[in-house]
Amino acid sequence: MKKKIWVNIAFQVGALVLALLSTTLLLLAAGAPPFQAYAAILKGAFGSAGSLETLLITWSPLLLTTAGVLITFSAGLWNIGVEGQMAMGAIFTTWMLRLLQETSLPPALTIVLGILAGIVGGALWAGLAGALKTFGGVNEIFGGLGLNFVSTALTIYLVFGPWKRPGVGSMSGTEPFDRSLWLPTLPDTELSLWSLTLSLLALVIIIVLLRGTHFGLRLKAVGKNPKSAFLMGVPTWQYSMLAFLLCGALVGLAGAIQVTGVYHRLLPNISSGYGFLGLLVSMLVNYQAVWVAPVAFFFAAVNVGSIQLQLMYKLDSSFSGVMQSLLVLLVLLGEGARQRFLRKH
Repeated sequence: MKKKIWVNIAFQVGALVLALLSTTLLLLAAGAPPFQAYAAILKGAFGSAGSLETLLITWSPLLLTTAGVLITFSAGLWNIGVEGQMAMGAIFTTWMLRLLQETSLPPALTIVLGILAGIVGGALWAGLAGALKTFGGVNEIFGGLGLNFVSTALTIYLVFGPWKRPGVGSMSGTEPFDRSLWLPTLPDTELSLWSLTLSLLALVIIIVLLRGTHFGLRLKAVGKNPKSAFLMGVPTWQYSMLAFLLCGALVGLAGAIQVTGVYHRLLPNISSGYGFLGLLVSMLVNYQAVWVAPVAFFFAAVNVGSIQLQLMYKLDSSFSGVMQSLLVLLVLLGEGARQRFLRKH
């Protein structure tokens, strides 16, 4: 047992060292001095109150998308459609706020109804991917990717069509909502403690759900071996559909927060890549929900800090995604090598 623990640590550390070396080689190939580049990333993420504020704003939706993806992963499903589900949550929230902004409802109630609409929108879009998988035999990867394109097209249509700014359609999005329909923020900042609290609360609920409930145990049984789970009396397709709906609800909440707490309007790229980033985080934590918060915080820091690489060394904005993907790839390869080593010994 003691030997197994040391083997696990050795492979994990080795994967991280390989990732660091690979990133260093990439920086050298791009003409950026590695140590200065790493220092620039740290400064960009933690160097000022403004950068830390941006980091926390980025962390919030990433927590939600990762938590949602963990539910479908636990059920053995690859929900690649999280980007579209987040966009659909933002669309439903925008629709509800536009519908209610001229009424006499209290602003706080309007915001709550807008967020609930986003949750429903994300759940419905994820449920459609689940229905295609369950009843249509469409692989969830292809179904999710296809629905991503549909939601993107719908967002662009709304921004440049029915919901466009008076007289002109713009990539800057729809007309901003009145400040009374914004989630409250800390004084002199754009950080909303409400959005951060909702994200952390949702993550805690998912941790408890997956680790300490009968539902979580059955969901994992479906993910591990659906045939055996069915023979043991677990309603497998119902659990798969429920996993999609729960994931979509969380991701839809992320979209709602983007509208009510960050941009205060609908943008063509409202998801900002958080869905795909959540997939990377969930794979890196090996589907262990308890590690989501720190790993998502690290990814958010890289995402925010890497802007400095663009400013200082003229590196493309996609470089941070390359770094993050490389880290996940090497850690997964290390995990595969570890399991193979342990089977042989």
